[in-house]
Amino acid sequence: MSFLPTTYDDWKHCITVTCAIPLTPEYVQERSVALANTNDFHTQKFTQRWGTAHHARTLAWFQQAQAELDE
Repeated sequence: MSFLPTTYDDWKHCITVTCAIPLTPEYVQERSVALANTNDFHTQKFTQRWGTAHHARTLAWFQQAQAELDE
């Protein structure tokens, strides 16, 4: 079993329950902007460590969380 989340629900559980980080509008926006910026140092490190596919999934999950907040 992988310790990286592979679905939105797994990712959301990891963020909100395991890490106890609330998905506030501010947090979701901040992380979405940072992850979308390939020049951001932390985004570069994230991609180096976890790969481009996981980076793309994570960015999409933050965008999905934003869409849920906008509902």
